[in-house]
Amino acid sequence: MDLEDTRNLFTNLRENTDWDLDAPLLWGYFFVHSTAEPLHALATHLQAQGYVLVEVFEQEPEDGEAAFHVLHVERVEVHDETSLDKRNQELSALATQMGVEDYDGMDVGPAPTLQ
Repeated sequence: MDLEDTRNLFTNLRENTDWDLDAPLLWGYFFVHSTAEPLHALATHLQAQGYVLVEVFEQEPEDGEAAFHVLHVERVEVHDETSLDKRNQELSALATQMGVEDYDGMDVGPAPTLQ
């Protein structure tokens, strides 16, 4: 995801949600590897930086494809186009540094509310 994709994401969010994009949102980040072990090491590293581990799971393969594992972490934070682009670049570089095959991008949703 490059800066233009990030700008398009924010445009889409502004047009299709009623979320306050200047407030904290729940950002999910995804990493992919053929085995789970490097993802567990990355999860530990990210948890030390304040990310919450959601899960590491094996993705069911499509016909003819090999199975792979996915790490999903989350953090409530505020982003704009520039800061999210920077975060994506940092996480991609971290994945490479830690021997993980791919930083697979992110998703976003409303931050949980305290009950």
